[in-house]
Amino acid sequence: MKNLNEKVAHFFNKPSYKDATKRTEKAKILEDAYEIPVNMVNAGKGKTFHIRTYGCQSNERDTETMGGILETLGYTWIPELEKADVAILNTCAIRENAENKVFGQIGWLKPLKKERPDMIIGVCGCMAQEEGVVQRILSKHPEVDLIFGTHNIHMLPTYLESAMFSKKTIVNVWSKEGDVVENLPVTRKSKIKAYVNIMFGCDHFCTYCIVPYTRGKERSRVMKDIVNEVIELKEEGYKEVTLLGQNVNSWAKDLDSDDKFSDLLDAVAKTEIERIRFTTSNPWNFTDELINVITNNKNIMPHIHLPAQSGNNTVLRRMARRNTVEEYLEIIRKIRIASPNIAISTDLIVGFPGETQAQFEDTLKLYKEVKYDTAYTFIYSKRENTPAMRFKDVVTLAEKSANLQTLNELVKKYSKENNEKWIGKTVDVLVEGPSKRNENILSGYSPQWKVVNFPNNENKDIIGKIIKVKITEAKRFSLNGELI
Repeated sequence: MKNLNEKVAHFFNKPSYKDATKRTEKAKILEDAYEIPVNMVNAGKGKTFHIRTYGCQSNERDTETMGGILETLGYTWIPELEKADVAILNTCAIRENAENKVFGQIGWLKPLKKERPDMIIGVCGCMAQEEGVVQRILSKHPEVDLIFGTHNIHMLPTYLESAMFSKKTIVNVWSKEGDVVENLPVTRKSKIKAYVNIMFGCDHFCTYCIVPYTRGKERSRVMKDIVNEVIELKEEGYKEVTLLGQNVNSWAKDLDSDDKFSDLLDAVAKTEIERIRFTTSNPWNFTDELINVITNNKNIMPHIHLPAQSGNNTVLRRMARRNTVEEYLEIIRKIRIASPNIAISTDLIVGFPGETQAQFEDTLKLYKEVKYDTAYTFIYSKRENTPAMRFKDVVTLAEKSANLQTLNELVKKYSKENNEKWIGKTVDVLVEGPSKRNENILSGYSPQWKVVNFPNNENKDIIGKIIKVKITEAKRFSLNGELI
């Protein structure tokens, strides 16, 4: 084994936006890349860990992998970040507010590190892929022991080994590398629902988005590995899987295969696992074949998340979105003809640089026409190195905030109206457990991805089961019902 100084020098790699834009190398499928150094076998015995996760489902899935790795090393999870021997922040870079929360958390950990110098503090995820973030941590936060990115989670045991014995911050962030690493351990958060990665990265480079830089080039898992994972989950008793990708519709474009996402979705449906969801789809490659597969398989849930981002074509072009509003609405029309009871949600950005009031009104017009079940709405947030950062912006934050509030009133209005359609109807609910607000109330999701709360008056053992609930009341973002 190399001496520690050589290891630290070898691992000191900071992220590069220039390298992160490259899309020339073909990704490899690695079956045996995960290794545990001899010194790390049972190194965590009697020690604890906690991973705090920010951001999307992909980050949550990465946390499950890191948890599996740490438990393989002997560590035990505890609920308190401040008491953990290994404390890791798995970060999100999609908006400035998320980054501010992480830096606040790092500052909060600083005195704990002084009290317990053997505590290992790690920062990983999308923020770790940003040049400015890593430089800020190195210059202002010496309490951080370990920084690694989204492409090299499988190297965590080796990085921990170095961090445990070194007085330097270990930094190893790969910018243009990125392969598909199979056979990693995993500790899943739920025993009922599971995330299944089908691909990683994004090649679309929307002008506002940092994800193509932080998640790297698109690289797909092969169909066999995905289907086998779903079969294993079904055999373990899981009721629902969600297929994950930055744009699932692009799955397999990087593989030597004629398969498309619609083929994969159909193959997963044939496993006969009870519920299948997927996220996220982009409108420009949402095909008729995909609509047919969704409507022809009862275990593919009738809910589509289809980000629009704006209701104005000029803004969409400046965002580098690859569709027009008219094309988007045609997809919605086809989906609803094929599946009238389907629920549709979306993402919308308010205050994109240069957006006029008339262009914002077009977004309101789109929302009124589609009447979404729900939406994730945000004020545009500048992201380091993205093209939109250089766009001229004359709209004040106060104006953007007022527009966001106007849009959110529509979100509330149509969410309530869509929910009211379910009053008196019976829905199948996958019961996940007690409500967070009342342990006497059980909670779960309908096929349309609506939260359903109901009392378990008969005290039946139904957690993890799909049961029928009659809806008696509709709220803005949830339904109440009674067990049948």
